[in-house]
Amino acid sequence: MESILGWIADNQQMIYIVILMIFVGIEVIGHVPSVLHTPLMSGANAIHGVVIIGAIIVMGKADPHNYVALILGFLAVVVGTLNVVGGFVVTDRMLEMFKGKGKKQNTSSK
Repeated sequence: MESILGWIADNQQMIYIVILMIFVGIEVIGHVPSVLHTPLMSGANAIHGVVIIGAIIVMGKADPHNYVALILGFLAVVVGTLNVVGGFVVTDRMLEMFKGKGKKQNTSSK
């Protein structure tokens, strides 16, 4: 318990910055107009692609006996991949909403 409290005391400023980043991120994302959502989603997908590459590099350079680094790297790859794929699915669905409704093909007439 003392080691946890010591770690918190040593990294108190970093913890405050992370909490502040969470609140600022929620405010920024909450005020994004829906027109800008699709371009921002594409940018987020590109950023998460970089996260996936970084996690693969970290896993490749980690000591084979450092299980914490390997597990965290693997989780970063899995979650980043899910985020990228989910982002593309959401973007595709949003773009489908903006496509014009074409003429339906009539297959019954001859």
